[in-house]
Amino acid sequence: MNGQQRQHIRAGLDVDIVLKQDQRTGKTTRGIVKDILTNSPFHPHGIKVRLHSGQVGRVKHIHVSP
Repeated sequence: MNGQQRQHIRAGLDVDIVLKQDQRTGKTTRGIVKDILTNSPFHPHGIKVRLHSGQVGRVKHIHVSP
């Protein structure tokens, strides 16, 4: 699942985000969502979140456990 819809993202989810400094390369960082920072219901580049590690970036992929 991609991270463009705010309704699909909640605290505690395992996600891949792209940090600001990695936007050119597209390198992703995996972590657990702590806070959702984007207020709008949709963002074309991904909803901005803060991970438990303190890193902030836009969600590119949501990992769904079976």
